[in-house]
Amino acid sequence: MTGDVAFLSAAELGRAFARRDLSPVEVTRHLLERIERIDAGLRCWITVTSERALDQARAAEAEIGRGALRGPLHGVPIGIKDLVDVAGVRCTSGSRILAEHVSARDAAVTERLAAAGTVLIGKQNLHEFAYGLTTGVSAFGVCRNPWKRERVPGGSSGGGGAALAAGLCALSVGTDTGGSIRIPASACGVVGLKPTLGRVSRRGVFPLAWSLDHVGPLARTVEDTALMLDAIVGHDPDDPWSVSRAGEEFARDLERGAAGVRVGVASEWLAGVAPAVTAAVDGAIARLERLGARRVALAAPSLERVYTAFHAIIASEASAAHERWMRERPGDYQELTHRALAIGYALPAVDYVNARREQARLRDEICGWFESCDVVIGPTLPRTALAVGEPVSREPLEAWNRFTVPFNLTGLPAISLPCGFDGDGLPIGLQIAGRAFDEATVVRVARAYERDTEWNSRRPPGVD
Repeated sequence: MTGDVAFLSAAELGRAFARRDLSPVEVTRHLLERIERIDAGLRCWITVTSERALDQARAAEAEIGRGALRGPLHGVPIGIKDLVDVAGVRCTSGSRILAEHVSARDAAVTERLAAAGTVLIGKQNLHEFAYGLTTGVSAFGVCRNPWKRERVPGGSSGGGGAALAAGLCALSVGTDTGGSIRIPASACGVVGLKPTLGRVSRRGVFPLAWSLDHVGPLARTVEDTALMLDAIVGHDPDDPWSVSRAGEEFARDLERGAAGVRVGVASEWLAGVAPAVTAAVDGAIARLERLGARRVALAAPSLERVYTAFHAIIASEASAAHERWMRERPGDYQELTHRALAIGYALPAVDYVNARREQARLRDEICGWFESCDVVIGPTLPRTALAVGEPVSREPLEAWNRFTVPFNLTGLPAISLPCGFDGDGLPIGLQIAGRAFDEATVVRVARAYERDTEWNSRRPPGVD
């Protein structure tokens, strides 16, 4: 089996399995062999569930063979971020504190993907407890970017982004509190979708910040993110944040194109963006205009307001989640994680309350954009992948995640997809955000752009 199979999209694999042109068992075995050969230099995986994966692949192949096809993802190999519960498998959150913890029950998203017939290859590396942007801080080793090993893959869902870029799985489950799905998608040249808050259950996912956490898909194509979203959405009575919505099919209207779509651009946010990123994003917007979209200028709230409110909320809520361990096991955290968590204990309660008030005002302002536009477009990140060990700024106008956090504060859906490469050969991400619960429009516009380009057909060097 050739390395080309490892880079097929989940949709392509699913169709090939349904036609019985490919074997889920052989594809799974091929990916496991690639992980054995490649992953020591990348550290995408914390736990590889080889026997379980092959058993699931055999079961999927048998079901498909007798005509019991569960859907478009039946037999597709996936990875899951290692703070999402999988019953009987350890769930470390990238930390020594949970290094031997074994989950007793599947998370809701794990259950839904199992019901769709996916094959779990294993649990993927992350920034410790998801509290960071690089996946350079983990008890299980620094995760590296397949495009350049001296660069980070982004975080905190960096293992998923890197594994997809390197052809080590077809789909990944990520979480996103301040950009942790979209950042690795951008840095690794793949696709990542943060759904609307409450759209996907968070039961069985270790929290970072309760009011900001989202669960969503990482993939190599927009179609794959839509298919995975189809599989994982739905109300969960065991998750108090879960929202009950009528059934939707996000992949149904993917090919409708961008004609007539109003594309909002908040130009005043874009100061300090790397020239290569600016050029790539401007080119993407121009391409969408040629496809029939119409550009609309937006007046944006200051990034200082957005980032200050975001930081006060995440610092307070993360510290609350770790209160016992910070008291009883402070030495078991990685140094940078401990330092970040300590910030929350120095913040007065009044700062948290005022940040939540500011969050409500910002939500009204940003949601108000959609009276004049259908989607908002800009860069996912102001620059491409950072060097391993490079400090990450928390200054509002310098923060690497300053364009992603507004959509965590508001809970609105947002996707990142490739839109170019810089002079060092590193991927550049385009972010498209939409109205609450309008993921269908977000993925439709993203697909219109993706279909008209070839960025996601490129592969990192040295992974064949």
